[in-house]
Amino acid sequence: MSKKLTGKRVLVTGGSRGIGAAIVLRLAEEGADVALTYVSQRESAEKTATLARERGVRAVVIQADSAEPQSVIAAVEQTVAALGGIDILVNNAGVAVIAPIEHLSLESFDQVLAVNVRAVFVATQAAIKHMPEGGRVINIGSCNAERMPFQGGAAYAMSKSALVGLVKGLARDLGPRGITINNVQPGPVATDMNPEDGEFSGFMREQMALDRFSRPEEIAAFVAYLAGEESGFITGASLTIDGGFTA
Repeated sequence: MSKKLTGKRVLVTGGSRGIGAAIVLRLAEEGADVALTYVSQRESAEKTATLARERGVRAVVIQADSAEPQSVIAAVEQTVAALGGIDILVNNAGVAVIAPIEHLSLESFDQVLAVNVRAVFVATQAAIKHMPEGGRVINIGSCNAERMPFQGGAAYAMSKSALVGLVKGLARDLGPRGITINNVQPGPVATDMNPEDGEFSGFMREQMALDRFSRPEEIAAFVAYLAGEESGFITGASLTIDGGFTA
């Protein structure tokens, strides 16, 4: 594989496992030095960092709670200190609280907004202070921003829809600086928390044109494209990779 991101410095929030870990490893394969955050599972984060280092790059593990703005800001500053700067920010950390409105607590509602929306804004605001021309901000959204086919997902869908408007506005702010910002909107992805043979997997596959879940590596490949030079004219976009979930 050609190392198209050699010399780039990346922060991936929520990068210890699942989609986040796949993104860390793909960007490391492309030659980027990586920092990744985790909330509580340090062992998983260290394992991902070790695998990244085996690809010949620097990898830094940072404990950070995306629900806490100061923790998010500190993670950006630690990335800059450890790697010497930041060129690419991947806002991957997210939470999903699924409950019908009569059972959805205000605390849970606020948590979804804090992690899925506010943390993206806070991390982006902190990172662009250090980001040179050609920088990239990539958010991991969801196809549920466009389609929510089951009950209980209102708060989650709303939070991911908010990212659509956020990147449209921030594209205007960041464009004059030569920085792009986009959303990647995955459909169902096979991870340990969302197995392809799980309780609801049959229902989810019925919603799709392709009868399977995505692999985390497929999402990571899309992110790697947006992180590279070839995507330099794409900004303010919400790009769906969902196997036809929203078709």
